[in-house]
Amino acid sequence: MNNRTEINELGEFGLIDRITKNFLHHNPTSRIGVGDDAAVIDYGKDYMLLSTDMLVEGVHFDLSYMPIQHLGYKSISINVSDIAAMNGIPQQVVIGVGLSNRFSVEAVDKLYEGIQAACKDFKVDLVGGDTTSSPSGLILSVSVTGIVEKNRISLRSKVEKGDIICATGDLGGAYMGLQVLEREKQVFLANPDMQPDLRKYPYITGRQLKPRARMDIIYELGEMNVKPKAMIDISDGLASELFHLSKRSGAGFFIYEDKLPIDKQTYDTAVEFNIDPVTAVMNGGEDYELLFSINQEDFEVLKNHPDIHFIGYAAELEKGINLVTKNQNVVPIKAQGWDHFK
Repeated sequence: MNNRTEINELGEFGLIDRITKNFLHHNPTSRIGVGDDAAVIDYGKDYMLLSTDMLVEGVHFDLSYMPIQHLGYKSISINVSDIAAMNGIPQQVVIGVGLSNRFSVEAVDKLYEGIQAACKDFKVDLVGGDTTSSPSGLILSVSVTGIVEKNRISLRSKVEKGDIICATGDLGGAYMGLQVLEREKQVFLANPDMQPDLRKYPYITGRQLKPRARMDIIYELGEMNVKPKAMIDISDGLASELFHLSKRSGAGFFIYEDKLPIDKQTYDTAVEFNIDPVTAVMNGGEDYELLFSINQEDFEVLKNHPDIHFIGYAAELEKGINLVTKNQNVVPIKAQGWDHFK
């Protein structure tokens, strides 16, 4: 009798580790492979960056409340976010689309309207792709290239003891937006005469439906001549990203509860849903903000930036990954980010 291991026993990242552990690089141009936000390829004077993501209907999105043009925009934005997380500039995208026969040509037009809008916003070129039939639902696979000067690249492995840990924007909004959208869907399913009422939640539903990669921050950091030492985008929740940084860099972290950036609408909605706002921030995901470390001397340059928040510092690995509460209690953080295979 053969032993069988269920994929959900390993989880997404355990599965990635397992299937890639025996692969070797055969080309000297392949500088960094699996383990960062994008692969790094030696491009001569610069590094080329390459990243890919899949979006599967019923797993990553629900078209009952996700406008298809927003999905097109989001598919580009979340890939551009991976290039931003390497301190790079996006260049080209290729898109694979699997379509079932329930989608009309007009629906595909709407999908590509969103894709085109994102390509325009992020100044990336759609240069190819593939289309095929799908037995059920919609599948999107997007790959993006970018470029970064060799001395400007930010890697997850570059956190050092004493670094200041920064986060852009605000966190937890996309997760709470999803809770609202799911609730309104259930209300509609129970009574189709009830129309969804999202007027109270415009910011957080927008955070879920149409996230925007933080390329603005990358350009601003470049103008201020600040290079993040390590960086990652916040797609699976702040806690999960801290663990990724720790794994790659061998650092521990102390994060301060009273420094966590949270929008008032996110906070109020979390309270309405009886969810701890800190839980939404730490474990929510899909905000696509940037988490990065800087030297202490760069603090003076960034301290007045309205959208960069200094949330903690890096320590020795043996100190662990911790949340310092408002009462100054030190609580170990657990990564409970979203796992596709649960």
